[in-house]
Amino acid sequence: MWGNGSPQAFGASQSWFESRHPSHLTTMRRTDTVEEPSVRNVIILAAGEGKRMKSSVPKVLHPLLGRTLLGHVLAAAEPFLESGTVTVVVGHGGDQVREHLARVAPEAVPVTQTEQRGTGHAVRIALDASPELSGTVVVLNGDIPLLRAETLAALVHAHETAQASATVLTAEVDNPTGLGRIVRNAGGEFAAIVEERDATPEQRAVREINSGAYVFEAAALREMLGKLSTNNDQGEEYLTDVIGMLAAAGAPIVAHRAPDATETLGANDRAELAGLRALMRDRINDEWMKAGVAIIDPATTWIDVTVTLERDAVIEPNTHLRGATSIGEAAVIGPDTSLIDVVVGPGAAVVRTHAVSSEIGPQASVGPFAYLRPGSQLGRKSKVGTFVETKAATLGEGAKVPHLSYVGDATIGEHTNIGAATVFVNYDGVRKQRSVIGAHARTGADNMFVAPVHVGDGAYTAAGSVIVKDVPAGALGVSRATQRNIDGWVERKRAGTAAAEAAKVARAREENHAEAGQVAESSPRDEQ
Repeated sequence: MWGNGSPQAFGASQSWFESRHPSHLTTMRRTDTVEEPSVRNVIILAAGEGKRMKSSVPKVLHPLLGRTLLGHVLAAAEPFLESGTVTVVVGHGGDQVREHLARVAPEAVPVTQTEQRGTGHAVRIALDASPELSGTVVVLNGDIPLLRAETLAALVHAHETAQASATVLTAEVDNPTGLGRIVRNAGGEFAAIVEERDATPEQRAVREINSGAYVFEAAALREMLGKLSTNNDQGEEYLTDVIGMLAAAGAPIVAHRAPDATETLGANDRAELAGLRALMRDRINDEWMKAGVAIIDPATTWIDVTVTLERDAVIEPNTHLRGATSIGEAAVIGPDTSLIDVVVGPGAAVVRTHAVSSEIGPQASVGPFAYLRPGSQLGRKSKVGTFVETKAATLGEGAKVPHLSYVGDATIGEHTNIGAATVFVNYDGVRKQRSVIGAHARTGADNMFVAPVHVGDGAYTAAGSVIVKDVPAGALGVSRATQRNIDGWVERKRAGTAAAEAAKVARAREENHAEAGQVAESSPRDEQ
């Protein structure tokens, strides 16, 4: 279910992450049965290079519908941060990851793993950076963006209820090839994690796998990390060996199965990342449709997790809603529309439009084929029509720019109509200046307003005018030279062209008609 859930379940009204990501998907509904522990801590492993991504961007910073991979993991872990800490282990691209954390999760503490010597080594570095850390420790890979907060809550609840030393999040998958298998005893309890290369044929047939998400009791984790060795084919310290050592020591271990195996999926290359993107698209669209939004073609509709929509909004095919976009009740968006950080009021219609950092008022109409650049503000029932571009433009209630126009750095008053093919000339080569058109004004087609210029309330401007001076309220602004025709210019100056030949033929035809008329006039009339 969508919504901010029950903040009281985790003893907080609004967390640091929720305040920075005001989305229905920031935190799912939380489990009221989870008791508040004394301390909860989260360690996120984000030091890997992600070589198969073939990118200068660290793998955990690749975007996925409104957040990075790491950002999604932070969002899932957010409910547990009120009483503890979050530590992010960084390595490859560490400066980029630190900069990202400073923007989206400033309370998170980055710790550098200079040499990537395995997951156990990464966790040990995180614990060494916080020697006072105690209580419950959640360890997550930084590239499992589909993990839900509610699933993580259930994992922690299972761990704390069983008073386990370690709990492993598992999943049952159709194809476990290459993944560590979860081996259970005859009673169905956890027995071991067996890597595929070490598994027997019977164990390889097991479809329950290790997801890479764990919960530990801090003291037990710290003790076993100190006993890890690098005596393996990779020469690394494995966190899974901690589970094995705890199990060998008789410590209670819990294997908690995720309700949906897709939540445990990661991405090693661009193809797998595209697969995660499609899964998240379907999840987001499904939740919005259940919340009362009409999505006509979910397969071609892409909505970031940071977007909000009200009920009875209609999203037509091939629509992309990104960033902090907000769609009001009963608004119709699309088809073929992209909105980035755009607020759309109730009842508005936006068709075949690209808009960025703009506001579209209630019952306003935009498009088709419109481009709203940053700073565009459209009032109630205003209109930006076909092949119109706006930038830092304000339209009052009922104002209209219907066709083929550019409105840059301008204010247009309420119920004013801007004629077709109008250009606001806002740039003089040095600076941009603003023009103002008053309320209830009517501007002619093919006008140019050379900023800064002011057209008063109720004023008119004539078609084809270049307005360089203010037009007083109620006046008619005209700026057109007297038309004159230079006969024979094309035949003289463009001799040999098709235009000259057409003009020659037309001139001859006109002369013939004129001669015929003269003959008719000179003929005697029939006598009555």
